[in-house]
This record gives sequence, C-alpha cells and structure tokens, in this order.
Amino acid sequence: MATAETVNLLDFDGPELGAYCANRLGEKPFRAKQLQRWIHQSGVADFDQMTDLAKSLRDKLKVHAVIQPPHILSDHLSADGVRKWLIDVGNGNAVETVFIPETARGTLCISSQAGCAVNCRFCSTGKQGFNRNLSTSEIIGQLWLAEFALRNALPSDQRNAGRADRVITNVVMMGMGEPLLNFNPVVSAMRLMLDDNAYGLSRRRVTLSTSGVVPMMDRLAAELPVALAVSLHAPNDKLRDELVPLNKKYPLRELISACQRYLKTAPRDFITFEYCMLDGVNDEVAHAHELVALVRDVHCKFNLIPFNPFPESGLKRSSAERIRRFAQVLLAAGIVTTIRKTRGDDIDAACGQLAGDVVDRTRLAERNQGKKAKDLAQTTTELSGRTMIEIHPT
Repeated sequence: MATAETVNLLDFDGPELGAYCANRLGEKPFRAKQLQRWIHQSGVADFDQMTDLAKSLRDKLKVHAVIQPPHILSDHLSADGVRKWLIDVGNGNAVETVFIPETARGTLCISSQAGCAVNCRFCSTGKQGFNRNLSTSEIIGQLWLAEFALRNALPSDQRNAGRADRVITNVVMMGMGEPLLNFNPVVSAMRLMLDDNAYGLSRRRVTLSTSGVVPMMDRLAAELPVALAVSLHAPNDKLRDELVPLNKKYPLRELISACQRYLKTAPRDFITFEYCMLDGVNDEVAHAHELVALVRDVHCKFNLIPFNPFPESGLKRSSAERIRRFAQVLLAAGIVTTIRKTRGDDIDAACGQLAGDVVDRTRLAERNQGKKAKDLAQTTTELSGRTMIEIHPT
C-alpha cells in the first residue's frame, strides 16, 4: 500500500516515470521504459519478479514505490459476454468499468470520476451527485485490472505479454463522470494507453466522450487529440438546455465551432455525435432534419442510442420504428449513422446504467426525495442533463 514515504507508480505516465527514476532513484532513462513494460505489458506488481532490473534498483523500488491498482469489489458477467467490475476508490466511493467483447475487438469503458457533477436525468449516475475526481492510478488501474483479469482467463498458450495478444483493443472514456472536468489525470492515463512501452493503442482506438466542455476540448486538441465523441442529444439550444444544462454555458454554436477546431488537429478524423433516443422528447423526424443542418460543416457520424430506462427517470425509450425513421433522415443526408445495440443490460452495464455505489456527499438523493411528488407531475422537458454514460467502440 502507498504511504507518505512511497509513490504509486501507476500514477506516472512515461515522462513522469522517467523523471522519477532519474531524479528520485538516480537511474538511467531506459530503466523507466523497462519498468513500464513490466507494469503495463506484463501486469507485474512485484518488483522481485522484474528480472532484468538490477537488484540494487529493485531494492530501491521496494523502499520508495508500490504498484497499487484499485481494489475490485465485485465482478459480474452478462449473458451476452459483457463484463462489469465495481472498483473501490476509497472513502465509500466506487466506480464501474465495463468490457464489451466483439468478434474483431474488445472495448473497455473506463470511469473518470466517482459520481457526476453535471447531473443528467437520463443517466442513472446523475442521481448520485458528485464525490471526487479519480487519480491517474485509479483511471489507468481500471485498464490494468481488466486487461490482466481477461488475459489470465485465456488458455495458457494465449497469455503472451506482447501487444498483439492483448485482449482489450479499444478504450473509451465514457464511464462515470465527465472526463474533461478531470483533465490532467485523464490525459496522463490516456498517454499511457498510447505509449508503446505501455499499452500501445493507436490514437483512434482511444475515445473520449464529453458533454461539451468547450475550453477543455480545445486543450485536448492541443495536448492529446484522441478520438472524440460529443454527447449531443438535441438539435437546438432550447431542447439541449433542458437535456444538457451545460449547454447554457457552452451553447451549440460554440460547441460546433469547437468540434471544427478539433478536427483541424487531425483532419482525417471525424467527430462521433452521441444521441440518446427519448420517446416524444428528441426523436421526431423534424429533429433529425435540424441535426442535418446543424452539423453540415462537421465531418461526423451519428451514434443513436436507445435509452435504457431506470427507476424514476420519467422517460421512455423511442420505439424501433421511430429510431429507424430518425436514422433514415441522417443517412439520406449522407451522414454515417449507426444504431447502438444494447449490451449488458442484465447486469446494469448498458448505456446510461452505470451507477456504482458511492457516498452521496451532495445529499442529492435526500433532496430529490422531498421533490418526488412534484417531479412525477413534471413533463420530460423539465429535465436537467449531463454526459450520458456511453459505451462506444470506435
């Protein structure tokens, strides 16, 4: 366990680990790369097992450092193969991490915050309120735990340490929390995901989803332009103000401009617009036509997400026919459009269902209970919103 005298090496990206080895341990830069490979490619947490490190270095590491991922509280496997871990992040807080296996890839959905500060009513996480940001070790630790748990479940002849044999091929920052409101730890963790001495994923296989924190979108474009998904959910400011209150601060005109600026850093890329289909709220054909006009100057695709109901949301999923008609308008305009298949709903691992088990320091549940009768009488246009918990393998 990390103490005041030790550091958790999972908190360091490549440059940070190099600086730590040089400045604290007096070691050459190549030692940091060796150490990274042991930690992130081989899943080794015991320094004595790092056989190509000098014994003197291993002895120093045992005194000054630990490799400490967060603790798994529970592990659930869905009938369709989706796997969900409940991860302990201390002080009564927990977050959820979800693995979605597919024929040609495996996608891991990672959380960035315990709870959610933006509080979307069509996402079950919002009812918890916000507890705290996660550290780099708690973010990358989710990938570390999942990768090696999945790899160890393989037959022994398939458990090679090389990148080509990794089980997880895509990572999406779409779990609990708004990633851009926890910028530095999230970016540090994503740097490890891309690092050839760590997980070695390509930039297009790491996706960050945001509800539209415009200044941080610009900063991400400058520092680490990974694939970007934007939680849109409405074609105009009036409706989006109701569904995503962050829109009042960063309205659609500013958000779309930020998307265009983001694409200038990687002109071959596209923005994925996530759109939760809410029956009678945002799923009219007229809404689809508005979307076509809104995004006409953005290289993009749409991912239509059937809403996953949860208790007291007051919302219903759009019918398959309404979703089909909506998608047809976008497709006819030449916009690549997919309808997300619901996965893992039998273990509450589907989009919008990641709730975790956290201490509600905002007393949101208590305050909501007092308004329950009033809330039941309100219309669905009186919703407040934030980023949906979205699992989207790009």
